[in-house]
Amino acid sequence: MALKAAIIPVTPFQQNCSLVWNDDTMIGAIIDPGGEVDRLLGAIEETGVTLEKIFITHGHADHAGGAAELKERTGVPIEGPHPDDQFWLDSIESQAARFGMSDARSFTPDRWLKDNDTVTFDDTTFEVRHCPGHTPGHVVFHHAPSKLCFVGDVLFHGSIGRTDFPRGNHQDLLNSIRNRLWPMGNETNFVPGHGPMSTFGQERQTNPFVADGRAVG
Repeated sequence: MALKAAIIPVTPFQQNCSLVWNDDTMIGAIIDPGGEVDRLLGAIEETGVTLEKIFITHGHADHAGGAAELKERTGVPIEGPHPDDQFWLDSIESQAARFGMSDARSFTPDRWLKDNDTVTFDDTTFEVRHCPGHTPGHVVFHHAPSKLCFVGDVLFHGSIGRTDFPRGNHQDLLNSIRNRLWPMGNETNFVPGHGPMSTFGQERQTNPFVADGRAVG
């Protein structure tokens, strides 16, 4: 099985929505459809993917604001995030209104996720790790055979997620990165919520917040 992925930046925040699929069957899922649903549906059609699931890393509007409409228009279920982010999902419309994202809608996922769960589409399985800090219910999706992880706003190339939002916690975020991302392996590539991809090994060497050798905390 060959996992393919396409990154589709959406919303005024250029959030990295990811379309992932099995290249053998062309069945796939979408991760963090934050908005611009017409554009996302166009990309799905152009790629020839049959959408089976919607996965959400956390409840911020730029990551989850298009999920309700996408579910409505495709009939596929939404899985994630962790239930500690319910208050963020409930506030999507008020979040979005502050940034002119008029189409964003609140929702309740078909399935909440917790640490060490798995999510699947077709015969493809992702491991779920709960990585609080940016938000309390943030999760990431790891496809070990491809050495690929979708980390939302936990970690970026050269930076880490903000923790100044309600129920954010800087120490929790550092712990999530060091204890739940690094064990996936230095060679693991990751798709962050914004900006370019990197590898965990690269960030362990150069990231000013979490590089090896920096004081813990």
